[in-house]
Amino acid sequence: MIYGIGTDICDVRRIRASLERHGDRFAQRILGETEIATWRTRSQRWPERGVRYLATRFSAKEAFSKAIGLGMCMPMTWRLCEIDKLASGQPTVLLHGALREWFEARALRAHITVSDETDYAASFCVVERVDLESFASGR
Repeated sequence: MIYGIGTDICDVRRIRASLERHGDRFAQRILGETEIATWRTRSQRWPERGVRYLATRFSAKEAFSKAIGLGMCMPMTWRLCEIDKLASGQPTVLLHGALREWFEARALRAHITVSDETDYAASFCVVERVDLESFASGR
């Protein structure tokens, strides 16, 4: 059963301007530990890839926060939600701490997609409530 749907579009130029104004502090506020490492690697090799990476993560977290119905209110925080990818390249949501506990207590599962093109990053998230039997078996 669908619990919530969220979508977000982010202006990459806005993210670039925030990085120029606030430096690494901006990225550290938005990204979790694993994401920070990826952002740094991409930024060193090609700064524009780093900006786009940050924009897609910003957008995905906004879409996720809308889908769970919390916005950016506890337990939803930027750093407790990470957007990772499976070996196949499919994006996935990783949750930590109080947000993970809140999410699991409701037997929720998230599906997310991210995309970027020149000046924009866009994300779409569907959160479903799964029956406890399926949830316990990981299906």
